[in-house]
Amino acid sequence: MNPHNEVAIFAGGCFWCTEAIFTSLKGVESVWPGYIGGHKENPTYKEVCTGETGHAEAIEVVYDPSQVSYNELLEIFFATHDPTTLNRQGADVGTQYRSEIFYTSEAQKEDAQEYLDILINENVYGKPVVTRISPASKFYKAEDYHKNYFAKNGNEQYCQMVVSPKVAKFKKDYATKLK
Repeated sequence: MNPHNEVAIFAGGCFWCTEAIFTSLKGVESVWPGYIGGHKENPTYKEVCTGETGHAEAIEVVYDPSQVSYNELLEIFFATHDPTTLNRQGADVGTQYRSEIFYTSEAQKEDAQEYLDILINENVYGKPVVTRISPASKFYKAEDYHKNYFAKNGNEQYCQMVVSPKVAKFKKDYATKLK
């Protein structure tokens, strides 16, 4: 890893969607799907899906801040999921699909809070934003078959119905920020 790289961790619903979006972003070195914010050590996908471990499906983004800022990552995070639905994204329901930012530094905490305050004060979504901001706890990488899931399984029904439209909209709206 480049010594100047930083790590951001976002939970914005299904990690297949968020990974597919952030992977294509200029300045992002790697994206890992995984689990964070729960109470069980080394949780499995099956366990997290029950909602009983307390973990969120999340992505760990390693990025070069000289190419993409944390605030740009926040902008994309908020633009590519619904931060107003508690414990759900579309048909995916449960605490594992919550909207949460896990900061890895005090600067990230301040930036995330400032960004969130602007969204709330300007009533950007027309309804309350439920995104939480929390200190990063242990991030557990998901099982290998989740890595690059959309790229490997784009023809599956869930990918076609849910992931593909999100990725297409992102690529259209943020064309200048793509690799």
